[in-house]
Amino acid sequence: MAHSFPSFLLLSHFLLSLFAPGAVGSPGHHGPANHNYRDALSKSILFFEGQRSGRLPANQRMTWRRNSGLSDGSAMNVDLVGGYYDAGDNVKFGFPMAFTTTMLSWSVIEFGGMMKGELENARAAVRWATDYLLKATAHPNTIYVQVGDPNKDHACWERPEDMDTPRTVYKVDSSNPGSEVAAETAAALAAASLVFRKSDPAYSRLLRNRAISVFEFADKYRGSYSNGLKNVVCPFYCSYSGYQDELLWGAAWLHKATKNPTYLNYIEANGQTLGADESDNTFGWDNKHVGARILLSKAFLVQNLKSLHDYKGHADNFICSLIPGTPFSQTQYTPGGLLFKMGDSNMQYVTSTSFLLVAYAKFLTYSSKVVSCGGTTVTPHKLRSIAKRQVDYILGDNPQKMSYMVGYGARYPHQVHHRGSSLPSVAAHPAKIPCSAGFTALYSSAPNPNPLTGAVVGGPDAMDRFPDQRSDYERSEPATYINAPLVGALAYLAHSSGQL
Repeated sequence: MAHSFPSFLLLSHFLLSLFAPGAVGSPGHHGPANHNYRDALSKSILFFEGQRSGRLPANQRMTWRRNSGLSDGSAMNVDLVGGYYDAGDNVKFGFPMAFTTTMLSWSVIEFGGMMKGELENARAAVRWATDYLLKATAHPNTIYVQVGDPNKDHACWERPEDMDTPRTVYKVDSSNPGSEVAAETAAALAAASLVFRKSDPAYSRLLRNRAISVFEFADKYRGSYSNGLKNVVCPFYCSYSGYQDELLWGAAWLHKATKNPTYLNYIEANGQTLGADESDNTFGWDNKHVGARILLSKAFLVQNLKSLHDYKGHADNFICSLIPGTPFSQTQYTPGGLLFKMGDSNMQYVTSTSFLLVAYAKFLTYSSKVVSCGGTTVTPHKLRSIAKRQVDYILGDNPQKMSYMVGYGARYPHQVHHRGSSLPSVAAHPAKIPCSAGFTALYSSAPNPNPLTGAVVGGPDAMDRFPDQRSDYERSEPATYINAPLVGALAYLAHSSGQL
């Protein structure tokens, strides 16, 4: 559950800091970089190797991990080996995995040209997910959306390599639809097809064609996966926002990946019904409306598609909600200047918002446009300085004077809520560590023995406090969807500060 905090207190703290040097609301300028964004970028991608399920490749760099989940899918006689564990447990949740894939892909699409030597690593991180999503969508009108019984998994604290909890397989199909997970999977496949368009055209075509059929399934058989699979996807990744946002988002990605007019027609005909102009300004694994608005505004601003003109207005409304002191501002910040949406895993909103800010700034710059918030003009430069301030907070410019990325900076979290990282590695302790024996590690005050390098944790509370306690999953648990959008924002910052 989200922790609430009186907004007037947050706002008053924030307004006091408005004109402090480098504050979110102060006139921004890049100046010399406070941080080694290139190092942070490299680590933010490396993190995904710690989340890998399946048979690890010879070039695996996070070497304390070993093979795991090698019989995944066998419960339904399908091959579901591979993919990512979403966070600190050993379940493969398809909904956040697909969103992670879409955002990693979007990071590469917009900023891959700035990544230099990290581009190959970023592509490998995308491909580890898409290879799995192709397996999960191999049967028509069916998606295998989860491997592992989350309640039984959470009753154990064990390494993925030792996993002996039931690897139950869950699916959506035409009689038990799941439009949000299906449309997000279609978005992921479509976005990834653009990542590989030049480097691997055959793979790109495979992804694109699969995206088309998966989106058709999502749209034709409408229903929420949270209904049919309620006991195993809720409360973990319950879809609270419905599936309309994913249908719009999925169509936007298929429009971008295929250039087929069918999708533009679909967006023009259905955009309003699917919530194009709703004022829901939280972008994350559940709600994609804001992402769809920014993506479709690119088609108007960059490709000059006049019929999508309204999406610039919809995107601007989101931007105005973030800017303190404008009539439309509805965003809370902590006293230290961190965007604060939710008490549980708040950093996911910080990273996804920071990505959207640098991406939208790119589109506005290309088209020589600005955002108007009532009487206030907001420039692309301003958007970038807000994003930079948020990323700098993550990397150590905060009241705790600590980085929230494991392995970056002098001080960072040592008690990350993550089974594999917190238990001795297979190399250090080859014997199996059974289900309940691992709980001594969960409640130990010792640092994690295996550094989950690059992981960004859930982050501090509304008052910038962070206890660094492993059992505090709301603040100490990492997640793939926290890192995925951060990859793009870090690539932009590393490039703009001359480090790449």
